[in-house]
Amino acid sequence: MKLRPLSIEGAWEITPAQHCDPRGVFLEWYRFDALAEVVGHPLNLAQANISVSSAGTIRGIHFADVPPGQAKYVTCVAGALVDIIVDIRVGSPTFGAWEAIRLDDVDRRAVYVPEGLGHGFCALTDNATLTYLCSATYNPTGEHTIHPLDPELGIKWPVEAGLEPVLSARDAAAPSLAEARERGLLPSYPDCVDYTASLRT
Repeated sequence: MKLRPLSIEGAWEITPAQHCDPRGVFLEWYRFDALAEVVGHPLNLAQANISVSSAGTIRGIHFADVPPGQAKYVTCVAGALVDIIVDIRVGSPTFGAWEAIRLDDVDRRAVYVPEGLGHGFCALTDNATLTYLCSATYNPTGEHTIHPLDPELGIKWPVEAGLEPVLSARDAAAPSLAEARERGLLPSYPDCVDYTASLRT
């Protein structure tokens, strides 16, 4: 597999080698040792989730308090989606920046989203199926969301022309990035750096 650092510090794109024959396809979509080598520590596997979405659905931008945060290793096993990673770490050199990566059942790429970053995605097809490994279990009191259509973020969601994006009630009522910062909800860059360093010891 090939691991490529993204423009937001700590985030990685993973492209697996696919082995095809008349029976179908085989690939390694996750290797703990390969990821640990570039990240600097193993991914603690605490929970695994599956999300199935109709075309035009937007989920996110979600994040968790740091520490402990929630790192994610994400891939699309059916259909296609655009995965969005947002730097919401106050004090980060790339604070407010975002990156989009297409995940689908053709190239079968994955992304690694470390603790402290925001994460969301938009389904390009019906039954777009996202599966992701998480470093911590769901904690409703320590998890938050930022409005995905926040004009300050300016994310270019790939919703088909003429269609309204489909949001959950929670995401539709979420604060903007600026409001979340004013409320003290966002993780700080130094805290994220310190927490990541603690995982390496």
